[in-house]
Amino acid sequence: MKATGIVRRIDDLGRVVIPKEIRRTMRIREGDPLEIYTDREGEVIFKKYSPIGELASFASQYAETLHKTCNMAVVICDRDAVIACSGVPRKEYNDKTLSDELEQIIASRNLYVRRDASERLPVIADGRSHFLSCAMPILTEGDIIGCVASVVDASGSHTAEPATELETKLVQTAASFLGKQLES
Repeated sequence: MKATGIVRRIDDLGRVVIPKEIRRTMRIREGDPLEIYTDREGEVIFKKYSPIGELASFASQYAETLHKTCNMAVVICDRDAVIACSGVPRKEYNDKTLSDELEQIIASRNLYVRRDASERLPVIADGRSHFLSCAMPILTEGDIIGCVASVVDASGSHTAEPATELETKLVQTAASFLGKQLES
């Protein structure tokens, strides 16, 4: 654990303000859920809570199935990072921060479909080996919790092809299904 040197007092309602610098660095937005942990030494730890993170193994199996049955590279993420992928190098993508472009697609709450080869939106912040083909935000009870995206290899022959209607429908179905799983 890293000390920040910042000290805050608890107010009369039991609230503590998390400094803006820490919120920005840790990508904590207003309304984001935080999970609270304690340990025997008296430490209180706040961790960003990812509802879809609870479905990580299920999401991984879903991505693997889409890849095997449709030969489609798939990335499933929460609002900040990749939680499951198939058809792309796991070490390169799992737990990596999303690109600003993908975060904007997620925030838009709308389906993104790449129309031509000139659109090359990266999946992760520092990645240029794969680009978004189709992406659909995952919504649960009106809240954005993540995204399902199909991706194309930047060096492959698929880069010139736009997303197919089948690919689009599969990504929409996966996002809807994962969203419903979190409602129940």
